[in-house]
Parts: sequence; C-alpha cells; structure tokens
Amino acid sequence: MRAAVLEAVVLAGHLVLYPTGMFQERPGDGAGEASGDDSGAASAGRAGRPPVLLLHGFNDNRSVFVLLRRALGADGLRRVEAYNYSPFTRDLRDTARLLAARVEELCARTGHERIDIVGHSLGGLTARYYVQRLGGDARVRTLVTLGTPHGGTRVAPFMDAHPLVRQMRPDSDVMAELRAPAPGCRTRCVAFWSEFDAIMVPTGTARIEHPDLTAVNVQVTGIGHLALPAHPTVIAAVRRALDGPVPVVVDKASGVPSVA
Repeated sequence: MRAAVLEAVVLAGHLVLYPTGMFQERPGDGAGEASGDDSGAASAGRAGRPPVLLLHGFNDNRSVFVLLRRALGADGLRRVEAYNYSPFTRDLRDTARLLAARVEELCARTGHERIDIVGHSLGGLTARYYVQRLGGDARVRTLVTLGTPHGGTRVAPFMDAHPLVRQMRPDSDVMAELRAPAPGCRTRCVAFWSEFDAIMVPTGTARIEHPDLTAVNVQVTGIGHLALPAHPTVIAAVRRALDGPVPVVVDKASGVPSVA
C-alpha cells in the first residue's frame, strides 16, 4: 500500500480542515497508557499521552530543545526526555542501535508500548533509520523531523572528512538503505522543512518521499536550520502533530494545502 503523503505549509488565516483518516490511533499506538512529564508531575495516569524522546543533530546537544521540551511537557500529560549521543560517533547506524536500547528502556520505565520521537537534523535521520531498518516502527508511534536530510544533503563538501557527514550525502550507503522498501511501516511521520534552511542542499531534501511511509511534509516559511527546534510557530505545530491530527488548511485563493 502506498504511503499517504501530504504537502503542507505553515501559514495563518485560512480555513482549518482535517484530512480524513490521517493520524488516527491504531491498535498498539499506546493510547490510554500511563505516562508522566519531565517537569515534576509524578504520573499523568492511564489517560496520559505517549512519552516523547528528543534527538539532537550533528555537533549539537540536548540544550537545543529547552523550549520545545518545556512546551511539550507543559500540560503534564506526557514525559519528555532529551537524548544526548556521543559527539565521537562515527556511524549513524551505531547511534540508531543505541537509540533502540534507549527506547526500550524508556518503554519499560514508563509502561508504554510506544513512544513519539522528535529529531532535529541528523537526529531525525537516525530515528528514521531506527524506524525503517531496525524494527523501530513497533515502538515509535509518530516521528517528527526538523530539517532532516531525508534525501541527503550536498552542503559543505569540505566537511566530508567526518564519516557522519559522508553518510548524509545523497549517494551514501545509509541513504541507499533508507530508499529501500519498507512495507508495513507502522510509524507516522511529519517532516518540517524550510526554504531558508542553508544546511539542506537542495532545501526540498528535508521532505520525506518514500512510497511505503505515511508522511506529512510541512513547509516552514522564513525559518533557518538552527531555529527550527526553538521557533514558537514550529513548536506549536509539533505539539499539534503529536496531540492529534495535523490541522490542514486550504488557501481559498490557490487551493494549496497548508498547516495553521
């Protein structure tokens, strides 16, 4: 079955619609399980939302998620954690295997069968590799990526000395693995991309275009790569994507789908 792919743009002032069947709960999605948040609530009860794991990008750390982490945990209905992986990692696949272990630990600790992941840049690519290639779709309900080179990026050729950068090139072995079939993938994907993202070359590479993945590609206007995890508009849209259906908006003049 082909993926349900929706293109969207973050805009305001339009009629809000919801695409039929998009992001409905499926069996095993984790609805109704116990959860907590990361800011002091002991437990959100069995009606809480799945935990969220935040995964930073290349040459970064979890501090990039300070505002997003606070916003996602503000209602006390979910636990929000940020995962720091080693800056000395040389293979995305090794990081994905460590991520798999961290997800298992988080599920065991919270009592949830499935979680959500938000990944910025390389973090989103690592999470997608885990979902597609390591069976992570059994554990990840929704994957949100922010400025992630899903199709590979050609920025800064002089940085090819680092093996992780080489793995983010369009012709890398990792990219070939991600282009391979992924039938029955259960994870729902939301990919935020911006035409102002100078790290994504070309900018559209941050969109998910895979026939086996259910994905919403959300274009963000006027926001650069480093600002994606911290910009209030993006934070609000990420929270809506995790809380329920992505609110799709239609520009009455052009008929183009967008997201409020």
